[in-house]
Amino acid sequence: IISSKLNFSNIPSKKISICMSFKNHTKDLKISKTQAFIVFLISFHRGIPGKKCGTIILTAEELSNCRDSGTMQFCANKLDKKDFFGKSDPFMVFYRSNEDGTCCICHVNHDFIGDFTTSYRELARGQSQFNVYEVINTKKKMKKKKYVNSGTVTLLSFSVESEFTFLDYIKGGTQINFTVAIDFTASNGNPSQSTSLHYMNPYQLNAYAMALKAVGEIIQDYDSDKMFPALGFGAKLPPDWRVSHEFPLNGNIENPYCNGIEGILEAYHQSLKTVQLYGPTNFAPVVNHVARYAAAVQDGSQYFVLLIITDGVISDMAQTKEAIVNGAKLPMSIIIVGVGQAEFDAMVELDGDDIRISSRGKLAERDIVQFVPFRDYMDRTGNHVLSMARLAKDVLAEIPDQFISYMKSRGIKPNPAPPPYTPPGHTHHHTQI
Repeated sequence: IISSKLNFSNIPSKKISICMSFKNHTKDLKISKTQAFIVFLISFHRGIPGKKCGTIILTAEELSNCRDSGTMQFCANKLDKKDFFGKSDPFMVFYRSNEDGTCCICHVNHDFIGDFTTSYRELARGQSQFNVYEVINTKKKMKKKKYVNSGTVTLLSFSVESEFTFLDYIKGGTQINFTVAIDFTASNGNPSQSTSLHYMNPYQLNAYAMALKAVGEIIQDYDSDKMFPALGFGAKLPPDWRVSHEFPLNGNIENPYCNGIEGILEAYHQSLKTVQLYGPTNFAPVVNHVARYAAAVQDGSQYFVLLIITDGVISDMAQTKEAIVNGAKLPMSIIIVGVGQAEFDAMVELDGDDIRISSRGKLAERDIVQFVPFRDYMDRTGNHVLSMARLAKDVLAEIPDQFISYMKSRGIKPNPAPPPYTPPGHTHHHTQI
């Protein structure tokens, strides 16, 4: 017996469609969501301890939802004092009543002043006589006959706005522009040798190609023309053999676009035959390259995603930090995939999940970098398809939130989705009676 516990947060009580699928078995469940978690008990009759029995995929779809976000402002008057030598430091705790009438109190270690109950319908009336609430302490009320209340709370304002999702913007026409930048430094090894990270095995993709396909084949579906700029950095280019950190893989400075992911892979393979791997590992030029395009379109119609695939330690940390801090104000995100066995401590710092990245004393406006080491996703059985799927899942996990954070910070709402396409000859006829 395998017990799998899935935690759901902020899901209203409604029907949830759960699809559980694994090898040779699929089961659909309709579950009324009234608890904060759902427990699945799945029995494998032929499971062998210590052996992988397969993969369980759980997908949840909301059959109805409410994405409204409420903003409220209250003031309190004449609240009970809880300190002997001064005023209290009151605060409000919001908690939701359950369907069975019970309530979950978030914290019980503070001195209780009192409570009151309201509803969305009452709050929606706004500031009025109906939204002045008496704060009642039940225990105090039972002890004192002349008890009236422990103060009052007045609603000053109430507004509701819809919370838009990533797909709302995509349906409204926002385009995702994908750019890839590949590390051509000498630390990757000679491409003609099998030990090189750039080695082109005729029977198997190298780590660079796998990372590119894993991420690119998903992102490309959000771009209508499927034409993607592909850049390289850290190589010497013919004919003068100068080092470049921002060169087009297809060799065309005026038009660095490649047709689809396969076009990028073809240009990547051709570049390995014409350039000389060198160094150092500089990120700032390619970050600034994408930032220039993002700076020209800040109306929400386009969003830019830069994928950097690299094998080693970054050489221009200060310049890259500055470029990222500047880019955080623009409609762009950066994905960094580390390949090989090098240490990637600097990349973790750029990720900024724990500590927001800063440059010259200025914090990044938002987190726009996601870093993952590819080695953590390599399947031990050699299943590269599964490795790529795992990588894509984690690499792209933060993009929707980063996208939404930019749109919300600029107050940009999605355009209405266009009406469904109706093929010629299938027009609807309305009959009046």
